[in-house]
Amino acid sequence: MQNEVSPIWRSFPADLVDRTERCIHIALEQLGNKGSGHIFFRADDVAAPGRNFAKLMDIFRRQRVPLCLAVVPAWLTGRRWQYLNGLGAKESSLWCWHQHGWRHVNHEIDGKKQEFGASRNRLDIKRDLMQGKRRLEDLMEAEFFPVFTPPWNRCSLSTLQVLRDLGYVAVSRSRGSRPKVAGELTDFFVNVDLHTRKEWEPTLGWRNLFNELQQAIPSDRCGIMIHHQRMNAAAFDFLEMLIGILVRHRELQLVNFKHLA
Repeated sequence: MQNEVSPIWRSFPADLVDRTERCIHIALEQLGNKGSGHIFFRADDVAAPGRNFAKLMDIFRRQRVPLCLAVVPAWLTGRRWQYLNGLGAKESSLWCWHQHGWRHVNHEIDGKKQEFGASRNRLDIKRDLMQGKRRLEDLMEAEFFPVFTPPWNRCSLSTLQVLRDLGYVAVSRSRGSRPKVAGELTDFFVNVDLHTRKEWEPTLGWRNLFNELQQAIPSDRCGIMIHHQRMNAAAFDFLEMLIGILVRHRELQLVNFKHLA
């Protein structure tokens, strides 16, 4: 997997703190009296121990903020799980460990990358979903929570149907993803992308990021996507600063998938 750092994390605006606080203030004005704004953070591509992952867990643990952790089952071993779980064992109520595909590989020949896309048949989809779910249940036991984050935030209608049949409570994709979920399955979508940004011009990247936050917070739910492998020191500094601003506002509720479900 490629772990490039987005250009915005190599070029900070001089007034970054002020701009971030102003962005959150405008979003809260738009939220108004609609009720509490729910915000969740989702960290993708989890399984391998490393310095960045330990640093990420430390930020959320110190701030006492919930975090949804999307774990790639095929990458996880008993030893790795022992390490990952140990990082947050004293604050276990903060974490929502859930499933991120099976092997995180692309099966599409044409079009955008998908592990569980339309080119795969239903039996193969079900087999991989069940293998992933079984591995996480065996290793994590009660810590596993049945939410599915598809790699690259995309999956087919057959995948959604199989997820429902297998007893998952929700899927987590990008806002506006198609096909839509149906029946008892819920979509905990992400609408703010911190680290897999496409802009090569930092000024545009920052403008777009603030627009995403400003639009997402007053909506029904704000989901913020994290890729710890793509973070440098500046990205960690911004994340900690952003969380620090959010927790100061009682109008906002920082949650994980367990709370939403």
